[in-house]
Amino acid sequence: STHARAHLPAAGAAAMDVAESPDLQAQLAAAVHALNHASHPSARLAANQWLLGLQRSPHAWALAVSLLASADHPSPSADLLFFAAQMLRRKIQSPDYSLPDNAAQLLDALLVAARRFCLAPPRLLTQICLALAALALRAEGGVDGLFARMPHLPDPALLELLTVLPEEVAQDESGDTGVDSATRCRFARELLMHAPAVLEFLLAQSEKPAAADGVPLHERNHRILRCLLSWVRAGCFSGAPASALAAHPLLTFAFNSLQAFFSFEVAIEVMTELVSQYQELPQAFLSKMPYIREVLLLPALANRSEKIIAGLTSLMCEVGQAAPGLVAEGSNEALSLSDALLRSIYCTANVMCSFF
Repeated sequence: STHARAHLPAAGAAAMDVAESPDLQAQLAAAVHALNHASHPSARLAANQWLLGLQRSPHAWALAVSLLASADHPSPSADLLFFAAQMLRRKIQSPDYSLPDNAAQLLDALLVAARRFCLAPPRLLTQICLALAALALRAEGGVDGLFARMPHLPDPALLELLTVLPEEVAQDESGDTGVDSATRCRFARELLMHAPAVLEFLLAQSEKPAAADGVPLHERNHRILRCLLSWVRAGCFSGAPASALAAHPLLTFAFNSLQAFFSFEVAIEVMTELVSQYQELPQAFLSKMPYIREVLLLPALANRSEKIIAGLTSLMCEVGQAAPGLVAEGSNEALSLSDALLRSIYCTANVMCSFF
């Protein structure tokens, strides 16, 4: 299609023509269908081998981008689109393949796909965003180039992209991806330069009315917390005064999210991570212990809600471990923490005894 061609990275006219040929696209669609749905193992194995060969070919870049940009009706299947995005991500991340000559055009093509599929099945949008994050890590000026283009993304796509960007550093460290530690450190530093704008965006998202972007409120709040967790792990609050951090509205948002079952676990992760990173925060959390005990823990103990009990116990242990001196002072808040922990342990022991 002409739209796809306008966004293709420079890979040579022949590669583009081959990639856009109906025969190759039909073969790819058949192989992806066989890989996912064939009943016989030999058919799945043959499809997998063919797809691996395609991924190694010079046509793979253009073919994947062409599929993601396709304006054909009916549009490619969800499985085929997912494979195209996954193939791009793997080629970008692999040290065995060089990036196309014009990585900026590949970046633009992926952003077009992120806009187009912002409300598609989450796994497709995630693959596209993972490819964008991998490209930003490896391309010259990738982080600033990506952030300069972000205002054109719909909020659901932007939220997913901002979630996976900081995760790319940790993910890249876990395998042989041909990226040295200096490049990873530079990427992390460049990301953190944009942290204030990211936090402002997350705060604005947390204040949006329900269903403003077609995403249910509980789902959007969960995504906001996932994104916040990624940036907290990346050090987005580094250098922030303790008083400002304790009073930050996103911390209040995370704390209030403890009352929502759908977002409880990720809210616990956010606060546990913050307490472990910032020594001044346990005092702020200690002051909330009576509320945690009365409003959250005691009802959970009465209902034997193991997920809530386990999450709160984890957070309380982190607070106690991070600030033993505060606990030793024996304030009302510290006593409330000790009482809550003992109740949790007693309940857990009873559950285990009844199990055995």
